[in-house]
Amino acid sequence: MMQHEIRPPAGARHVRKRVGRGESSGHGKTSGRGMKGQKSRAGGHVRPTFEGGQLPLVKRLPFTRGFVNIFRVEYSLVKVGDLDRFEAGAEATPEAMVEAGLVKSAYQPIKVLSDGEVSKALTVQANKFSARAREKIEAAGGTVVELGNAGSNT
Repeated sequence: MMQHEIRPPAGARHVRKRVGRGESSGHGKTSGRGMKGQKSRAGGHVRPTFEGGQLPLVKRLPFTRGFVNIFRVEYSLVKVGDLDRFEAGAEATPEAMVEAGLVKSAYQPIKVLSDGEVSKALTVQANKFSARAREKIEAAGGTVVELGNAGSNT
């Protein structure tokens, strides 16, 4: 087979419909648009959202204000007072917090808030700490380890 012998497969190419070229062409007079009506006119078309006079979907839905921020990061919140259930000198990692029942998932970013008191020296690992929570942990002799970006802590 030579390059000049290559042909597209049968049925792959269609002949262009030439409308308005006389009755004998089969597409004369009304050019395949039918008789009368909106779609037979020049520039006449139905907009994509038109539902035939029925109350449109966009008007049937309740009107809500604002928007949803798709980049919002949801944090699992842990109170400083809840960290007291760990042993003195223990490491409160995301995995350890899941085992202790403080958070549901180790893969969701964790933020430690200052509610409550901590009496033990702990090493607390989380994605974020409030300023007062950081002070309370360090005042009890513990250390604060801030994990990387809030999107993942794998």
